Amino acid sequence: MSHPAPSALLDSLTRHLHFYASFDSEVRADRGAGTRLPRTRFDHPQQNGVYEHQDGFDSTVFRIAPNRGIVGGALEATDTLPRRGRIYFPAAGNLPFSPDGWNGTLSFWLLGDPNLLLKGSFSDPVQITHRGSGDGGLWVDFNNNTPRDLRAGAFPARTAEQPGFEESDAEAPLIVVPGLAWPGWRHVALTWENLDSGAANASVTLYLDGQPAGSLQDRKLSMAWDLTQTGIYVAVGYMGLLDELAIVDRALSATEIAELHAAPDLIARAHQVSPGMLH
Repeated sequence: MSHPAPSALLDSLTRHLHFYASFDSEVRADRGAGTRLPRTRFDHPQQNGVYEHQDGFDSTVFRIAPNRGIVGGALEATDTLPRRGRIYFPAAGNLPFSPDGWNGTLSFWLLGDPNLLLKGSFSDPVQITHRGSGDGGLWVDFNNNTPRDLRAGAFPARTAEQPGFEESDAEAPLIVVPGLAWPGWRHVALTWENLDSGAANASVTLYLDGQPAGSLQDRKLSMAWDLTQTGIYVAVGYMGLLDELAIVDRALSATEIAELHAAPDLIARAHQVSPGMLH
């Protein structure tokens, strides 16, 4: 298969791709300065609000589907785990977070109708958090509507000044794409600028199949994460295929997101090419 000549976006991704999991052959990350093997978190069996963490994952639930991805293999989630179990990549070294303000892009592909496959009321294909989805949580989920909505949340850490939002609040930092059909592979991207800046200048935009699907503008959105306690959670309550999971350390433009959607192998190519090889 021939590839087009290197583009400006390919050049930029090669330099700014921070974390990447191709899921071509293993349930692990291909790129990241932190731990690349997933861990598993469970609710404690007796203590409410306490979690148990284990190295590794259940390979009968999370496995590679060879040659079934949008590019190569894909992560296949076949079931849910007991005690609200979920797998995650530790965020330390794998996330371009800065407590003084940071930008980024999350990109991944999904295959599997959430209206038919999901067992639970909510499912998060990707959720990044330390304390919980509503307390310093950056995530993409399917809710419990029929048909399900695709949503993106950027809920700031709760403070005395800002005790937090309920998802039903009119001002909740929530983007909703209602009632989606899911006929084949779909590309989901989330971009953000000025998170944790301390000012009301943050923006978050959700894209679906290369097109803007909603945004938050001029908000004060501080995650206030301790990266040693934060996880990049994947396929939380999700059943289906997930592929080409990537985090870029800058916010891609709408034009770049459209190019990324049009060339599903672009991130894989960027990972394979070192900056010194680009002209």
